[in-house]
Amino acid sequence: MEKVKFSAGSIDNLAPPYSPNEDIMPRIGYTLLSVIMAVFCTAAVILNVTVIAVTIRHGQLRQPLNYALVNLAVADLGVTLTGGMLTVVTNATGYFSLGRIACVTEGFAVAFFGIAALCTVAVIAVERFMVVCKPLGSLMFQTRHAVAGVAGSWVWSFAWSTPPLFGWGSYQFEGVGTSCAPDWYSRDPGNVSYILCYFLLCFAIPFAIIVISYSRLLWALRQTPDVGRGRATARAEVQVARMVVLMVLAFLLTWLPYAAFALAVIIDRDLHIDPIIATVPMYLAKSSTVFNPIIYIFMNRQFRDFAVPVLLCGRNPWASEPEGSEAETAVSTVSQSAKVSPA
Repeated sequence: MEKVKFSAGSIDNLAPPYSPNEDIMPRIGYTLLSVIMAVFCTAAVILNVTVIAVTIRHGQLRQPLNYALVNLAVADLGVTLTGGMLTVVTNATGYFSLGRIACVTEGFAVAFFGIAALCTVAVIAVERFMVVCKPLGSLMFQTRHAVAGVAGSWVWSFAWSTPPLFGWGSYQFEGVGTSCAPDWYSRDPGNVSYILCYFLLCFAIPFAIIVISYSRLLWALRQTPDVGRGRATARAEVQVARMVVLMVLAFLLTWLPYAAFALAVIIDRDLHIDPIIATVPMYLAKSSTVFNPIIYIFMNRQFRDFAVPVLLCGRNPWASEPEGSEAETAVSTVSQSAKVSPA
């Protein structure tokens, strides 16, 4: 069978490479990528499965503000199982050996779960904004709001992941040719229009929601009246601010390089990015499946008290921490004293 060369700047839309292309990267490079992804996937599966399991087991965790956190774990687990695990296998072989249908299936699945995860992060930001800033006055965040946010993230993801299956855009090989994603390289007007909509609606809007929500949250903390403020409230502000910074930095680290790479390729039709360099943002995006449960779940005292003993065979080093030192408790503490006018 004829060997097909793969290049990030010139993708063969019909057939994958049929053997490792060492003109792109030495064989050891594929093996290293496989090992790295195996480590990340193992950690992601353990962390996200633990979150889901403890939620099913402990009824007190099934609260409105935790619905989005569990939904994020489900979406991250989906990305890991449909995309991460697959790239462990394909990098181990050095090429995408599963055929065209598997490529399209992987591209769709990773996009579907990935967009759902991004939207869920935005939902979490809105939840925390509503809890602290109370933009709707006395209206509390309830179960129906949480369910609507979770359902909306999946509907939005499905709406923007399926068009390539019906001809608007397509899923093609990316980076060094061992994984698949939306086709960033095709100059077909229909494909370009899909990618631009995809970028705007599935990255730019969630990112704007996250930045605005957390900016308002931090502003609310700074506006907390000095009268009656104690050490617990001051400590709470520091904890919330630290958590917010970690959330935004993790989002930027894992998704901004991928979005910037895709947009640059679309805007500059003469731009050629080395396949190895193009692979880096793709794997950074997949690494969010590990960072998300650590930042969003294990900085949450409720989840941590149940999840850490499972992971550490019954031990919990944080069990003796005072209640006011946890970021989620901090949000509640500060929200009681923050005076913010309705948005």
